[in-house]
Amino acid sequence: MKPQMNSSIMPASKANKSQTFLTIGTVTLAGAMMLIAFPAHAYVGPGAGLSLLSALWAVLAAIVVAVGFVLMWPLRKMMRKRKANRAAKPATANASEHQNS
Repeated sequence: MKPQMNSSIMPASKANKSQTFLTIGTVTLAGAMMLIAFPAHAYVGPGAGLSLLSALWAVLAAIVVAVGFVLMWPLRKMMRKRKANRAAKPATANASEHQNS
């Protein structure tokens, strides 16, 4: 039994060609509009540039601080351990002196 085709539905081969043509046409039209763009007669004041620079400096400073914090972490941990060992050493020595007496 052969399925009946509805006349309002396009065959698959024509639908693919139509979609390809639509895509190529859309890309061509978008490219042409970009090439023929008219200049915008607008003024960008110095405030916009300063805002952009301050935002850039803030991002760079945040990155530098984050990297510095990560690099300093092992050094800070080592210094804390050394300080804890120095504090524990005299306490241990005093405890052993009291036990010997």
